Amino acid sequence: MPEASKPAAVLSARHEPGPLGKDNLLSAFEAGLEPLCLVLSLWGAAIYFEGALPASYLILSVLVFAVTFPGTPRLNSSWWQLLGDVFLSWIWTAALLLLTGIATGYLKEFSHPALWAWLGLAPLSQLVGHAMLRFCAPYLVQLQGPPRRAIIVGMNDQGVALASRVEDTPYSRIEFAGFFDDRDLKRLDASTDYRMIGRLKELPAYVRNHNIQLIYLSLPMASQPRILQVLDELKDTTASIFFVPDMFITDLIQGRTGSVCGMPVISVCETPFTGSSGVIKRLSDIVLASLILLLISPVLMGVALAVKLTSPGPVVFRQRRYGLDGKEIVVYKFRSMTVTEDGAKVQQATKNDSRITPLGAILRKTSIDELPQFINVLQGRMSIVGPRPHAVAHNEMYRKLIKGYMVRHKVKPGITGWAQVNGYRGETDTLEKMQGRIDYDLDYLRNWTLRLDLYIILRTIRLVAKDQQAY
Repeated sequence: MPEASKPAAVLSARHEPGPLGKDNLLSAFEAGLEPLCLVLSLWGAAIYFEGALPASYLILSVLVFAVTFPGTPRLNSSWWQLLGDVFLSWIWTAALLLLTGIATGYLKEFSHPALWAWLGLAPLSQLVGHAMLRFCAPYLVQLQGPPRRAIIVGMNDQGVALASRVEDTPYSRIEFAGFFDDRDLKRLDASTDYRMIGRLKELPAYVRNHNIQLIYLSLPMASQPRILQVLDELKDTTASIFFVPDMFITDLIQGRTGSVCGMPVISVCETPFTGSSGVIKRLSDIVLASLILLLISPVLMGVALAVKLTSPGPVVFRQRRYGLDGKEIVVYKFRSMTVTEDGAKVQQATKNDSRITPLGAILRKTSIDELPQFINVLQGRMSIVGPRPHAVAHNEMYRKLIKGYMVRHKVKPGITGWAQVNGYRGETDTLEKMQGRIDYDLDYLRNWTLRLDLYIILRTIRLVAKDQQAY
């Protein structure tokens, strides 16, 4: 198999991502709270009794952090439950450390008064930390933006239980809109006060028109044909989809198990950039884009001057494209044509296109016209690697012709992508070519790793000089 056509999964070799729902700021603070409190209280006791922080205490603090990280989420616990859980957890941790110290003889390296003080300070510091987190939690939630709107498909026991947990869980950042179900109201759980929005046939339009970001399918296995039909119709949206309870009956995009407010779910269609993966992706974009812009700044100024002097019109062409979650963004390119089309109908560039300027032909052939998009990367609108953004007019056309087309918008668009290094760079003059591009885009979503991104960047550098398909 040629290197360029290897499946993305072969190049990924990735570890499974963490549980769902652990990718927000509040969860990060919860994960580090208890380990950090234990380490800081240990340092405080050491400095007070030893007058310094000996190496033995630093080694112990590393061990403590490794044993207790990540901390247990306790925001939803009552104060009495929190008190009991913290002390019980600390008793087990302290006993484990004490037995290890006795067995290894390492205990003699520590001041006994310091250790006794730490035994008392540690749980108290954890309780103080939890109190401070509860005070700050509403502000941390606000920093993450507005809540995500959610609906549940299927008003059965599991669906109602999930709705109850979402409503009763503070700081979940989920705004529950209501249920969709085809059954007659007499057959449904009439004891609930939750809103019935409509029937399944109305679901796709409602999701698109009301900014629904989360969909939970609580349908029984016996409804498999109906589930497949619902999933098929939802492929024209950018909502994240989850099963309640677990079942595997369809092609999954970043499928993984997890929980929402304590209820088990399985993702059907989700972005790969959650939790630490999202941080890694964004940091790599910022670092690489900054370095590249610094290196190519003379080229950018020279090309801008050449475009201005060789043809009338703006130097930089701004065009509306669809970005993350299908929202419109403005993408920059050096102008390579005599026109700047951005309307309801946009004609793709073709071979020997009369609209392309002589300089523009060189810029497009070498992909130099795309260089201003590194500014889009720093703005957070784009990524260096991802599905290539299409003009809004093209999106509206192809989303009706290709199932799953809009799923590619679960991630930010890229300057280059998996499809481009596998022969789909340039004009897509047939539906089959666009289908091939979308297939590679979805393959990228299923198998993303930083290693795959770096591989695509290196492949792009090699291909730009010799690729004859872009015009």
